[in-house]
Amino acid sequence: MMTASGWSANQFSALLGAYRSELGLSESTVTGLFAVYVVGLVPGLLLGGPLADRRGRRPVALTALAVNLLSSCLLMAGSAATGWLLPGRFLTGVSAGALLAAGSAWVKELSCPPHASDAAAGTAARRAGLFVSAGFASGGLVAALIAQWLPHPMATAYLPHVVLAAVAWAVAHGAPETGRRAARTRPGPEPGAPARPAAAPDWRRFRRAVLPLAPWVFAAPAVGFATLPGLVDGGLAGWRTVYAGIATAVVPGSGLLVQPLARRLAARHRLATGAAGLGVIAAGLALAVPAAAGARPGLALVAAALLGAGYGLALSFGLTEAAAAAPPERLAMVTSLFWTAAYLGMLTPYALALLSRRWSMPVLLAAGAVLAALTCGVLAALHRTAEADRTPA
Repeated sequence: MMTASGWSANQFSALLGAYRSELGLSESTVTGLFAVYVVGLVPGLLLGGPLADRRGRRPVALTALAVNLLSSCLLMAGSAATGWLLPGRFLTGVSAGALLAAGSAWVKELSCPPHASDAAAGTAARRAGLFVSAGFASGGLVAALIAQWLPHPMATAYLPHVVLAAVAWAVAHGAPETGRRAARTRPGPEPGAPARPAAAPDWRRFRRAVLPLAPWVFAAPAVGFATLPGLVDGGLAGWRTVYAGIATAVVPGSGLLVQPLARRLAARHRLATGAAGLGVIAAGLALAVPAAAGARPGLALVAAALLGAGYGLALSFGLTEAAAAAPPERLAMVTSLFWTAAYLGMLTPYALALLSRRWSMPVLLAAGAVLAALTCGVLAALHRTAEADRTPA
């Protein structure tokens, strides 16, 4: 289910150039359709998380996946009637948001006792991110390859996701509930015992550890697969769609490959994974400067790989910290807030496009590298402040 969510998000991104060339859509129309995904995603996240805490993970996640499948069917219909593209993209965002919120909590709880053996700290929280990244990597690449070589690409490119979502729904339908509905079947307190007050999330930890880093989680990959390919495509005549698909695969693929490193860093120090992620993002943005200035596709892919590695480290840290800050009965809600803050980073390409009217793109990328490094320093300073607050006087 989580792979299908990531797949649905990125399959459209790899087809942006094809929509311009095959269907004759204008640049503003294509950009608007890309943005509609985020417009649907935010309410999907903010509503899906609390709803999953109240109604259960299973019904919310299964319903969201069914809508996710429907959204791809609407996008397929858009190849014949472009009016279907807008509702298709909007429903993709809504369903992906609800699925990220409910599904992340469901995966985390199914990875812990009594459903599974006790895993290492943070492993359960990171699993949802791993499978979402797998969908990000696969969806864009497969859609780009289909668009390059198969007939009727604006319809056939969505068929793999339709099949994946249908199979995922059938398989996940038998998974047990882990949220509030399951909690109602557990033994309650002894008669006459005082009611236990509902635990509140650790908002201080969330503000200090999660919020500073969260926007970088998707700012980095958005630059890697949405901004950089357009800056270096001068020498890619006839291969722009394939190159875009490779970029959408390289970025999250690198995020998957660094997960063993993320586990080792987390075992050494709680902050190490987040700090390393921001450092690698800063390095990727710095390398993107000469790639953009010289229109060098190969160097841009290396920069995209670094940005993807930073994304993987930052995502692992953010999901782990969000889960640590949330009591069990508020896990989906806190996770949805993390995803919402993270997806704000998807607006980075639009911010860069607007700012590029005044400053050159290499200058903006260099400024981004400096800002990522400064964020790393802020994260470390907030951590030291938190440690000082916990130290007895």
